[in-house]
Amino acid sequence: MPKFENARTVSHTPDQMFDLVADIEHYPRFLPLCQNLVVRSRRERDGKTLLIADMTVAYKLVRETFTSQVLLRPDERQIDVSYVDGPFRYLENRWTFLPAGSGCEVRFFIDYEFKSRALGLLMGSMFDYAFRRFANAFEERADVVYGRASPSSA
Repeated sequence: MPKFENARTVSHTPDQMFDLVADIEHYPRFLPLCQNLVVRSRRERDGKTLLIADMTVAYKLVRETFTSQVLLRPDERQIDVSYVDGPFRYLENRWTFLPAGSGCEVRFFIDYEFKSRALGLLMGSMFDYAFRRFANAFEERADVVYGRASPSSA
């Protein structure tokens, strides 16, 4: 069962990084393998937002769409993603954004398994690569959206 965990410090604030990761509609612009993303529903309550979204991932001739529930918890600077439907047996994902000096420590965790062993063999290594690239993709996107940190502050 593939599992990946990463923590890295970036030069942007926890609130900036939370907002960037929470802006899921823009994922197809910069996220590896993400071809399309549609938010089906959005509910807000007690300062939290619950989204149901369909993400289409594509690699070469393989194209899969899956549905997930995304819970945005800005007061805690945390985003939890749980699997609803699609090619996985399960998928759990968590983002946490913690203050770190003048920047932010971004913690990313994902645990998943494909329903089909064949699809797992075909897509597994590409998903591993993509998840390892997620941290870079979001940091690069933050540099574009919020500006790159000056060399003296890096």
